[in-house]
Amino acid sequence: MISAAQLRTGTAIRFDGQTYKVLAAEYHPGQGKMPGTTHTRLQNLSTRTFWEHAFRPELKLEEIPLEKQALEFLYADGNQFWFMNPQTFEQMAVARAIIGPEAEFLEAGITVTVEFVDGAPVSVVFPDAAELKVADTAPPAHQQQDSTFKTARLTNGIEIMVPQFVRTGDTIRVDLHTRRYMDRVRNDAKSAGARSGR
Repeated sequence: MISAAQLRTGTAIRFDGQTYKVLAAEYHPGQGKMPGTTHTRLQNLSTRTFWEHAFRPELKLEEIPLEKQALEFLYADGNQFWFMNPQTFEQMAVARAIIGPEAEFLEAGITVTVEFVDGAPVSVVFPDAAELKVADTAPPAHQQQDSTFKTARLTNGIEIMVPQFVRTGDTIRVDLHTRRYMDRVRNDAKSAGARSGR
């Protein structure tokens, strides 16, 4: 058991017969005779819906252990996404609904953290950013300022807005949560990293 005051982001709990993952938790102390509260944003791990709720800080909740595994993405088959454990080579399918909208960023070979409750996958944790290659974009327009943006299609089919200097074939960093361009990955830095890794 865990008190509501101890809730932290990433904790899994069972409340009123439902299993939730804590996406955010913040304790607000009370004033005068008003008791404090723990404000939370939760995701129901069965229905995938979100719920904002304020708990009394002393309320006892059942904490559920989350098992985490780093799995390599293999391929998608309809709404089923197949992953492999690189240690055991065991393969398993995770439904698109569990992965969420970030499923579009999955490419063969990428490793993500899959969280399990009682042996069943309940969520997939993506990094904040990923390096992705630009498949197609308009040539740089030199008369345009770098502060203006243009559309670029990535190799996974997603379209985002990028600065004018970005070219087809460039590798860029993208914020996976906002789907916004962050910066361009320098090719010489990548090749230097490859040389140092040899």
